[in-house]
Amino acid sequence: MTPLVAVAVLIAAVTHASWNAIAHHVKDQLVSFTLISGGGALLGAVAACFAPIPAAGAWPWLVTSALLHVGYMALLMRSFTLGDFGQMYPIARGTAPLAVTVLAAVFVHEIPDPAQLTGVAVACAGLTGLALWGIRGRGARPDWPALLAAGATGLAIAAYTVVDGVGVRASGTPLGYIAWLMILEGLAIPAFALATRRRALLPQLRPHALRGLLGAALSVCAYALVLWAQTKAALAPVAALRESSIIVGAAIGTVLFKERFGGPRMAAAGLMVVGIGLMLYTS
Repeated sequence: MTPLVAVAVLIAAVTHASWNAIAHHVKDQLVSFTLISGGGALLGAVAACFAPIPAAGAWPWLVTSALLHVGYMALLMRSFTLGDFGQMYPIARGTAPLAVTVLAAVFVHEIPDPAQLTGVAVACAGLTGLALWGIRGRGARPDWPALLAAGATGLAIAAYTVVDGVGVRASGTPLGYIAWLMILEGLAIPAFALATRRRALLPQLRPHALRGLLGAALSVCAYALVLWAQTKAALAPVAALRESSIIVGAAIGTVLFKERFGGPRMAAAGLMVVGIGLMLYTS
């Protein structure tokens, strides 16, 4: 991985945590994700005017990825509705590399080496700490519906990461791929919101329009940088470096949302980052 690619992925990590924070800040999650998804579709449509159309071999991956992204958005909305940002975001992001490692060992017979197995153990310890140390008060029991939603979000991230890693390389145009991905995935949630909220939707969107469109721009920027990086470096180290957003998300939850994160949860988030690095170190 060249320094330029590494910097791009680090910028993507910060922008990703930032747009997730914007999404969480709007209490009505359907309004929030309607603006972010719809804004992403608009930006994708503009970009598509200036980018080549992806090659034919990329379109099955594009369609599959769009469906996975819609599922990811729905799960992320549910996570943010149920739990604190400083807990849900690190669990969702940290679950994805763990899932990739386990699934690769079971289905592809890519058995981790000792360093990677150590990383799995360390990352699992960090995830357990994030799940069990309650934010809302000492002695609080884990909020299992919220934790399950965040974990399922991580599985969706793992799935679309692999699909997009193959698809963007087959497309011949990273910009064209991200543009059409934003178009395909960005229409589902606004369409659902319009069908369920009807005339009430526009007045609900208006107060949050600027914040939502900023979130859309950050979302597109973050994933475009990751997709470009995946054409320049192996998927595993790109995925590992991208998960540095876990620490950014933990800090945002503490500083901006005044969530009681504390030393134990910060240590747990740090364990996750170290574990993910060990898992993918030899890739």
